[in-house]
Formats: sequence, C-alpha cells, structure tokens
Amino acid sequence: MAEAENSESTSGGIFQEIFTSPLNLTLLSLCLFLLYKIFRGDKPAELGEVEKPLPKLKKRDFTIADLKPYDGVQNPRILMAVNGKVFDVTRGKKFYGPDGPYGVFAGKDASRGLATFCLEKDALKDEHDDLSDLNAMQRESLAEWEAQFTFKYDYIGKLLKPGEEPTEYTDDEEGKDKKAD
Repeated sequence: MAEAENSESTSGGIFQEIFTSPLNLTLLSLCLFLLYKIFRGDKPAELGEVEKPLPKLKKRDFTIADLKPYDGVQNPRILMAVNGKVFDVTRGKKFYGPDGPYGVFAGKDASRGLATFCLEKDALKDEHDDLSDLNAMQRESLAEWEAQFTFKYDYIGKLLKPGEEPTEYTDDEEGKDKKAD
C-alpha cells in the first residue's frame, strides 16, 4: 500500500511539475506541435489546373537571335545555352522562368553568368561570346554547369557561332536521344 501511495504522489508530482513551470509548458507544447506535424504532415496545396507539359522540341541549332524568344514570356518554352549547347529548361521554370532566381538566363547564352556566378543582365552579351577571357577556375565551373544541365535537361542542339552553318538533324538522331534517356 505504501508503494501505491508513493507512485501516486510521484505521478502527481510530475504532472504538477510539468503544468506549473513555464519552461516545461513551452517544451511540452513544442513536443505536441512537432508530433502533430509528423503524424498529420503538410497537405499539398490545392492545385488548380495542372499545366500540360509541352511536347519535346525537335533537335535543331540556334543563333543568339533564335534563342531570344524562348524566355518563358514570349514563348512558354524556356531555352538557354551553356557552353555552346542549348538546353530546354522549361521543366525548371521555377528557377529559369521570368520570376525565377535565374530568369535572367532564359533565352540567352548563360555561359558567362554561370561561370562567373554573376546574375546581372549586363554580364550577358547579346552577341556571340567566345569566353576566351575566362580563367581556369571559371572554365571548370562552366564545365560543371554543363554536366549538370546535360544530366538534368533535354539537349536541343548547339549554339551557332557567327557564320556557322546549322547541323541537319534526322529523325534517326531524335530516336537515339529518346533511347538514351
């Protein structure tokens, strides 16, 4: 019987300690909130109309002028060039769209901006940029960006230098790309 009274006074003492101390009340509230978040989870926001993905763009080469309309504003598709390669980054429009942190690169050759970590419009040129003035570290950074884009986004074609003729891509090459994905 003494054990029963002792356990009742101990459990009563714990509850009294928890509910009378402001620090313990705060910690208890935090624990309950975290448990609620873990078990309930965050429900995804209501999605209105889901945008249909755009059809895959046929492989072709681009000049700087050809690339310009693909900025997510004039055209819903977003293209950008990295180290002479053009990528369709439409599925990453949160980053490369008009309101995204890298939106300045949409419809442009982003090589210099990515290599130098500069997000200013002034850093991007409106004509061909041979990138010959980049140092070794910037070239390495650009190569890493190119590898990331190659892995993550669809390769559309190459960025043409002034006077360079576009490559004629056949449907067979399109099929090879699909098998490689």
